[in-house]
Amino acid sequence: MRYAQLTREQRDQIYALMKAGQNQTRIAVIIGCHKSTIAREVRRNRGGRGYRPKQADELAQARKLAAHQPRIEPETWARVESLLRQEWSPEQITGRLKLERQSTVSHEHIDQHIYADKRQGGTLHRSLRCRKQRRKRYRSYDRRGQLPNRISIDERPAIVDSKGRVGDWEADLIIGHGQRGAVLSLVERKSKLTLLQAVAGKTAEAITEASLALLSPLAERVQTITSDNGREFAGHQQIAIGLDARFYFAHPYASWERGLNENTNGLVRQYFPKRHDFTTITAAEVAQVRERLNHRPRKTLGYRTPHEVFFKQRVALLS
Repeated sequence: MRYAQLTREQRDQIYALMKAGQNQTRIAVIIGCHKSTIAREVRRNRGGRGYRPKQADELAQARKLAAHQPRIEPETWARVESLLRQEWSPEQITGRLKLERQSTVSHEHIDQHIYADKRQGGTLHRSLRCRKQRRKRYRSYDRRGQLPNRISIDERPAIVDSKGRVGDWEADLIIGHGQRGAVLSLVERKSKLTLLQAVAGKTAEAITEASLALLSPLAERVQTITSDNGREFAGHQQIAIGLDARFYFAHPYASWERGLNENTNGLVRQYFPKRHDFTTITAAEVAQVRERLNHRPRKTLGYRTPHEVFFKQRVALLS
């Protein structure tokens, strides 16, 4: 008989017949293939717990994919693994390698590489970021009255919506477990540059001071700031004057009006989850998260990083 690739259904049959005590010769007759095919299948596609049809099929498919891939140099895999450990996604790595005109690896191939590493006891899979669906967070509306002198998002220039310039920011607080501790999150709409600072509480004084500390060094690139209606932003006028910028407020219960900020907060939550005690967060930990987010390529930025787009740096095209 001519050798042919086994199907998943045939692998299920092999597993069932092995469990029933049939030998490989008998299994080959029932399946309709040569006994050497059964021997090769069991030898090549068994795991630490013996032969399992699902695992065997995945191993066979991975081997088939690898056979059709061009040879990838060890230096390329070393860089891929380095970027994975910096929590870049396989898609981000592939896009960035193409942008830099380097030897490319498909994100499917990187996925297979991670799977193979995991089977061998490796830890690359631990660097993959969580992609669980996040529930929207709604603030309770303060019925005691609106913030004084607030300017509605309705009056914000149209260019802010189009993301046609650098300098328009969104602001929010990420609250710690038990309402203790918080992280101020500021993100620039066009470049997605993120600024973070841990604050002891969500008082207006603390948020005003932290906002000015983060944005003052970049004051020339602060045109507008948009936040929700939390009373922690009661110092909005002081912030606007200090930065020579305009401060706007989104509508209540309209988190989509600051969608980028909400999405960025979700990325920060991967490092500081809801059950995390924010009072223990150090400045070094916040700086590390900020560094990760700003130097990770984004698909929506053509696989450039927020840092490169904000500071208008050219991508280094390595030979």
